[in-house]
Amino acid sequence: MDTSEISQRIKDIRLKNGLSQEQLANETGLNLRTIQRIENGETVPRGDSLRRIAIALKTSPDELIDWKMNEDKNVLTVLTLSQLSFIAFPILGILIPLIIWILQKDKIRGVDSLGKKILNFQISWTLFFFTLFFFKFFFLVFGLFFLSISTLILIFYGYNIFIIVFNTILNRSDKQAFYKPSYPILK
Repeated sequence: MDTSEISQRIKDIRLKNGLSQEQLANETGLNLRTIQRIENGETVPRGDSLRRIAIALKTSPDELIDWKMNEDKNVLTVLTLSQLSFIAFPILGILIPLIIWILQKDKIRGVDSLGKKILNFQISWTLFFFTLFFFKFFFLVFGLFFLSISTLILIFYGYNIFIIVFNTILNRSDKQAFYKPSYPILK
């Protein structure tokens, strides 16, 4: 929501409640000039000022500021492709999507649910990968099954890349992402 919409909404609710700008300033404890700037769209109320105005107008801050989630397929694509960072180091396949998820989950529609699926899958994949890697190291010390565990690790890497590419294509065509197997850590 832009500044003019917020200012108009505050002004409309103030007039509906039969308050003058001066009365609103007195009830909120804010300066009259501050109320005038807000209603003229010169500034946006934040934090405590927004809370005070909402209380004085007998409404909630959410009613004053319309929190709309945006639609942005590019963010969803970046979130999906960010998992490829696991190629450099497996933990990056969790950290980079986690950062994007935290920053965008309340702003872009679909990021919250997709991010949880991605994180559950990547956490599960990383745990399994490190288990395989531990067994590879353990068996390497004893000279057993080195070739078969190395092959399994490569197959596992290939599967993760396939899932990422497959889900990027699904995401771009507005279809439901498929991340299996994964343990539901984030719900």
